[in-house]
Amino acid sequence: MEGIVHKIVNLNGINMHVAEKGKGPVVLFLHGFPELWYTWRHQILAFAALGYRAVAPDLRGFGDTDAPSLITSYTCLHMVGDIVALIGSLGVDQVFLVAHDWGAMVGWYLCLFRPDLIKAFVSLAVPFRRRHPTLKPTEGMLAFFGDEYYMCRFQEPGKMESEIAEYGAPAVIKKILTDRKPGPPILPKQNPFGNLRDIDNIKLPTWFSEEDLKYYASKYNHNGFGGGLNYYRALDLNWELTAAWTGVQIRIPVKLIVGDLDMVYTTPGMKEYVHGGGFKNDVPLLKECVVIEGAGHFINQERAEEVNDHIHDFIKEF
Repeated sequence: MEGIVHKIVNLNGINMHVAEKGKGPVVLFLHGFPELWYTWRHQILAFAALGYRAVAPDLRGFGDTDAPSLITSYTCLHMVGDIVALIGSLGVDQVFLVAHDWGAMVGWYLCLFRPDLIKAFVSLAVPFRRRHPTLKPTEGMLAFFGDEYYMCRFQEPGKMESEIAEYGAPAVIKKILTDRKPGPPILPKQNPFGNLRDIDNIKLPTWFSEEDLKYYASKYNHNGFGGGLNYYRALDLNWELTAAWTGVQIRIPVKLIVGDLDMVYTTPGMKEYVHGGGFKNDVPLLKECVVIEGAGHFINQERAEEVNDHIHDFIKEF
C-alpha cells in the first residue's frame, strides 16, 4: 500500500474518506458490499503505475466515511450527489469510472443522471437494469426468489445487524467473500450464514489473506454493517424517486466484466439479458461483455491482473 494517500473530504453534508495514488487522468473506483476502498488496492497501485490518478472512496455508510442513521439518507440521489461532489473536489471535468457490486449500481445511476462527468464506465459484475414501470424492486424479488432472498432479508432495520453480530464481522465477511455458490443468494432465517465452525474451517483463497480479512473486520467492527444494509433498504425509495427516468437509455461507452460463477450473472434471466440483446438495447454504447471462466463475484480481487488488463485496454481508447 506504499504511496497511497488518505484524506477526509467534506462534501454533500458528510465527511468522506478517500484513498488515492498517482497523477494523470482520473480513474474513479466505487466499491460494493460488504467492502471498502480497500477492495481496489490492486487497481490503485496498477493504474497509478500506468500513469493515472487512481481514486477510491469509502462510500457513504462504509469504512471511515460518515454513516447517517436514516435509511432515507441512502437513496440514489444521495449517492450520486456524493460522487458528483467528489469529482468536483478532484478539480477535473470528467473521470473514467470503474465500479463493482453496489458501487456499480451507483455508477449506473451516475451515468443516468450525470453522463457529462463520465468518459467511459467499466462495470464489474452488475449490468444495468432499466426501471420497471409498475413493480417495486422488493415486490419483484419477493415474488421471484422468496422471502429468504438476501435482499429481502436485509429489509427489516436492525434484524440482519443482530444476526451478523451473532457470527461476528470476521466470520460473515469471510463467508461472503469466499462463497462461490451460483444463483440468487439465499439467507435462511435459521443460521443465515451457516455453521460457525464450518466458516472457521474455510481456507482463505490466495487472493484474500488473513491480513486483508483483519482490515475489513476492523472497519466493520468499529462502524457496523448498518450503513451498507441501508442501501438495500432504500431500493423501493429509489424506484419511487426515479420514475422520471423510466425507459431512459445509458449513453456512455461501457464495458462489463463478470465471472461465470458470479451470483448476479447466474441469477435466472441474467445471462439472457446480458447476451440476448436486452442489455445492448438499454446501453447502446456497450462495447464488450467479458466473461471470465472460473471467477466469482469479487472479481477485481480474485483476478486482479486480468481485470486490470481488461480495464486498461478499454479506457486507453479514450
